[in-house]
Amino acid sequence: MTPNVRPIRKAVLPVAGLGTRVLPATKAIPKEMLPVFDRPAIQYVVDEALQAGIEHIVFVTGRNKGAIEDYFDRAYELEDTLRGKAKVEILAEIDAVLPPAGTMSFVRQQSPLGLGHAVWCARDVIGNEPFALLLPDMIMVPPADGVNCLAAMQAVYHARGGNVIAVNACDPDFAHNYGIVSMGARDGAAFELTGMVEKPPKGTAPSNLYINGRYILQPEIFELLATQERGAGGEIQITDAMKKLLGVQPFAGMEFAGRVYDCGDKVGYLRAAAALALRNGQWGADARAALLEELSIANR
Repeated sequence: MTPNVRPIRKAVLPVAGLGTRVLPATKAIPKEMLPVFDRPAIQYVVDEALQAGIEHIVFVTGRNKGAIEDYFDRAYELEDTLRGKAKVEILAEIDAVLPPAGTMSFVRQQSPLGLGHAVWCARDVIGNEPFALLLPDMIMVPPADGVNCLAAMQAVYHARGGNVIAVNACDPDFAHNYGIVSMGARDGAAFELTGMVEKPPKGTAPSNLYINGRYILQPEIFELLATQERGAGGEIQITDAMKKLLGVQPFAGMEFAGRVYDCGDKVGYLRAAAALALRNGQWGADARAALLEELSIANR
């Protein structure tokens, strides 16, 4: 382990977004609570954080997001009904998603001022320690070795220190749609990150490695976000603050070997639901048969 590397104990999950790309489904339901096969999208992201050793999760919420807080709380009436009907397996599934008391915090982002502003809203709970940032739109499926994205990033962080950004490769022809990083010296999946650009003009991207929504950041990012001017879309962008931090602290990139599913738009959400259904140990075979049948019907 690199000397003076402090452990990553806390994670920020910004869940205040309006989910406009998946309306009308999100008119009354938080986008994070939309089911991806058999559980809400947010559950996959929380599971990733906990499996990577995160001890405390800070949700940055907004109005009409109370369902997220309720989901991670006890539901006494439901549990009592299931217990009375001897629904032991279902009761166990519900109990499994409950976090230990005091391991989750919820703070409000009163105005939709961007991802950078949402992260800044968590500053007092995070304090002066490094933290993970996980975008809840992005669901990660680990590679064959079973190591999830944040856990793999932790290994890079403990070896290198500083800040770590996870990336995936995309078709170079579509690099202009993403935040793209510049790559320095590489050692396996990890590399020196020398720069980043948000949606570069077509044909100008420095690589085909896009930022996939997982970060490990040092607490100095909060000082930069406090005075960060509004950027793209008139919002306070986390990328702009990271560019400034890159000038004074080391950044590493880590290419994730697994699959990434963007639930932020309708087709991405559909793809995620199908992928997670097919990978489900109990229902995967039935899901595959059902999807093949629907494809056959659609192609007639």
